[in-house]
Amino acid sequence: MGWPGIVRLGLVQAALGSVVVLITSTLNRVMVVEYSLPAVLPGFLVALHYAVQMIRPRFGHGSDRGGRRTPWILGGMATLAVGAVLCAVATVTLSSSPAAALMLAVFGYVLVGLGVGAAGTSLLALMATRVDADRRAAAATIMWLLMVAGFAVTATTAGHFLDPFSPRRLILVTSIAAVAAWLLALAAVWKVEGRSAAGHAPARDLSAVSFKSALKEIWTEPLARRFTLFVFLSMLAYSAQELILEPFSGLIFNLTLGDSSKLSGLQHAGVFLGMISVGVACSRRRFGSLRSWTVGGCVASAAALLALAGADLTGAAALLRTSVFLLGVSNGVFAVAAIGSMMDLSTAGQPGHAGARMGLWGAAQAAAFAAGGVFGTSLVDLIRYVYGSPQIAFATVFCAEAALFFLSAALAAQINRHENRSTRHATVVTA
Repeated sequence: MGWPGIVRLGLVQAALGSVVVLITSTLNRVMVVEYSLPAVLPGFLVALHYAVQMIRPRFGHGSDRGGRRTPWILGGMATLAVGAVLCAVATVTLSSSPAAALMLAVFGYVLVGLGVGAAGTSLLALMATRVDADRRAAAATIMWLLMVAGFAVTATTAGHFLDPFSPRRLILVTSIAAVAAWLLALAAVWKVEGRSAAGHAPARDLSAVSFKSALKEIWTEPLARRFTLFVFLSMLAYSAQELILEPFSGLIFNLTLGDSSKLSGLQHAGVFLGMISVGVACSRRRFGSLRSWTVGGCVASAAALLALAGADLTGAAALLRTSVFLLGVSNGVFAVAAIGSMMDLSTAGQPGHAGARMGLWGAAQAAAFAAGGVFGTSLVDLIRYVYGSPQIAFATVFCAEAALFFLSAALAAQINRHENRSTRHATVVTA
């Protein structure tokens, strides 16, 4: 696959991210601030959509066996679009019909999880198997930069059209974003897999390999197990702040819905800058290794979270925006370095299991996000109840996330050393 095909697949990731950011960020803010619901409710719903993604390895194995990823991508995007609209409808009816709205919300978030799992896993597997090894790091950067661009554009645009807030406006904005995302994905994958299929026959016949057997083969690989643990811990550190950032800005700094959405856009703009920086540095091989960038991104993320806790306790609005932007930059640095390793490792070990490996790591990420969302939101609610102070609650959670990032940095250093030794060993065996 050449650069035009890589960019097109990156547009699919942008479409996927543009819908997800509305579910995990904007709807979360509406429930907590506009409808005065406990933060644990959106935390539970978002955790549910991540819990559903635990079946990602099954989606990946299905695309491995079928030999084509495009149907899984388009089907997943359609499921995601429908689920997003149902989530918006459920959100605006929670106050008038709580029982029915909660049932609808559960169904909608389940659909969102299924859609993200099917489309995201198959998209990464398609990229890993159809892109040459020397282009994978740059391809990962392009894909995730476009995803963050989808985050930033949607968050900023939605923030503009959602002020002043109304239930009808929320449903309309969500519906337009969902339909536009599916159409963009359709245009991006149209015939791209067919044109690149020649010369890329499956490495082995998987028609008789069951999902259980495939997963067992992968789990016998030490590197795959170690990388799974790293993904879980690092994503746990990252995800705990995702659901509380916009409510934090509304409750502590009295930002409007539009302003808090723009703050989220500022964070994603920082992620964009961080990804560009590490992508350029690693491609020229002049400014450190993947290990150093991964460790550095984790440490810098911890420092930004500590600064965010300081902004919380002092009430400094300028420090809030600076900390959020620096947190985004640090997360972007960490993400590209980790994803570059993931792209390479997905085709290592037993051949033919790229989709299942991506699914396994996606499931680890989903489990971490589910746990992180519940952890962050429930801890905020608990500390607010005990101490009666939202400032203490948010500061405590931010400090706990910083500690998790420091732990992830230590683990990243060890995993990458194992990775380097495994890679050298594999090179000798191949020679």
